[in-house]
Amino acid sequence: MTTVMRWHASCTYLGSLNMHAVPSLFYKVTFAIFFLLTIANSIWFVVNSQRPADTQEAPANTTGEIYEKNGAESENDTTPFPNRAHPNDYRFLVVVDRDVKVIDYYDFIDSMASVYIAPADSALKEYILVHNNPWIIDTLVSFDYYDRKRRGEHIQDQKELVVLRKGSILLIPSQNSADSIKAMLANTMIDVNIPEYKMRIIVDGSVKYTFPVRVGQNRTKYLAMAGREVSLKTPIGEGEIIRIVRDPLFINPADNHRYYTTGRDDKVRTELPLIPWLEPTIDGRRQGSLIHPTTNEATLGKPYSNACVGTPEGVAWITYYYAPLGTKVRFRYDLKVVDQYGDTTMLEDIYHLAEKDTLLSMVR
Repeated sequence: MTTVMRWHASCTYLGSLNMHAVPSLFYKVTFAIFFLLTIANSIWFVVNSQRPADTQEAPANTTGEIYEKNGAESENDTTPFPNRAHPNDYRFLVVVDRDVKVIDYYDFIDSMASVYIAPADSALKEYILVHNNPWIIDTLVSFDYYDRKRRGEHIQDQKELVVLRKGSILLIPSQNSADSIKAMLANTMIDVNIPEYKMRIIVDGSVKYTFPVRVGQNRTKYLAMAGREVSLKTPIGEGEIIRIVRDPLFINPADNHRYYTTGRDDKVRTELPLIPWLEPTIDGRRQGSLIHPTTNEATLGKPYSNACVGTPEGVAWITYYYAPLGTKVRFRYDLKVVDQYGDTTMLEDIYHLAEKDTLLSMVR
């Protein structure tokens, strides 16, 4: 007896088969498939047991799907972030499994760094992970109130903005990449020229960034926070970052009262942004001159603060990620500056220090 096996009405049929031969054929095909799977499993075990430590199985994932790095680039690369699309050296990829807002950012990035960055690098784990994914810094910088306003957008509460969206890709750095980032941070300095109203981030002796800042006023004032009259000038000298406040309290030093909202230059009142503050020592002393963002862009390029160095909101994130604890800081007072074209400019002597030096010279 013969019959015809049809897969579908629209498909061609497979010739005629002897029904008595079907069971025998079925067992033979089943045995062949089992044999091939056994061979493939043995090969997989041998290959994976000999992989280098840097490409072995990723840690247990709690934040999304993990993709291991392929050995070579391919036009058929099926990972969500192909090797050829990013130059950084990494071990594997992690896909973020939920939207992460600014208010939750520190907890999220700390948990990721704790899982995926080597314990030996724990002091800089956040910096290593974020520098290996520089788009995170770019995203945080883009939340600057005034930059968004210039694009016709309004930010009422920066803390509610999404930093990492579900499906975003994080590159987990190799040890070589981590070591390179650590070396870069170890050779970074924050340089502020007070009368120029400029802050520079210097890496390996070269200026990487130059930003406008505001500096302290040329007067004294009673501050309730200090309990005495103090100079509002930004101090001159050298030191290092000794304290980082990631979630600062906002307190008016004049009356020691805490506040929760801020008045913007456009007369709009918004929630205070969540941005880190840095405290340096200057000449071995804590002088209360912090490096922190200002919510009033119009004060940049002026002697306006209570001795602090004020930066744009977006710039404060860049400064934070280039200035971990121990980063060298220099607050200088150079009136003569040379621009990129070699032209010399004499700056305004906002603290009248040159006049005092002249008077001292005359007395001598």
